[in-house]
Amino acid sequence: MRILVTAGPTREPFDSVRFISNPSSGKMGFAVAAAAAARGHTVTLIAGPVGLPDPKGVRTIHVVSSAEMARACKRCFKASDVVVMTAAVCDYRPSRPAPHKLAKSCEPREITLVPTEDILASLGHMKTPSQVLIGFAMEDRQPRRKARAKLERKNLDAIFLNGPANIGSDQAEVELLVRGGRWQPWSRAGKKRVADRIVRLAERLCAHAVDK
Repeated sequence: MRILVTAGPTREPFDSVRFISNPSSGKMGFAVAAAAAARGHTVTLIAGPVGLPDPKGVRTIHVVSSAEMARACKRCFKASDVVVMTAAVCDYRPSRPAPHKLAKSCEPREITLVPTEDILASLGHMKTPSQVLIGFAMEDRQPRRKARAKLERKNLDAIFLNGPANIGSDQAEVELLVRGGRWQPWSRAGKKRVADRIVRLAERLCAHAVDK
């Protein structure tokens, strides 16, 4: 299989040296990429700014902003059988980043935020019946309802419900929802173990998609 994985955060600058971001470590996505490569798949990893070494046997594309990640995803998507979107892409970006460092002032400063492109939804619109698209949802209120709605709205084949406690940890506890199925809680385990299970799920979903 040809597998595309996204990982890590994005950074959205509001001046030449400062930015808006989130604490995603990229560990889950890097583990998925490594697990897929270990199982003999052709893997491309699109990674936001993280402090992790590139996985062996994986083509890694480094990006910073959500716009850069969107462009890289679209370039690689058509050649992919499976896409696993673990990246924590910023939902908003400053509308007009300053071209220089903003001087500190005692006065309040307003920054207008505008939505970034919904990369997962864009790929969902592009997806063919033979492709498999797997997403992640980070929710802390009404998590299952919001994650299920995300799966339907963005044309996903499966979604993992991911809790805030997983951020930066080497362990993960997730819940899986496959389209047309029921929620499946996965026991807390190391992210390498969880990643291996994700790759095996992707293999099953891809085989089913090809057989349709």
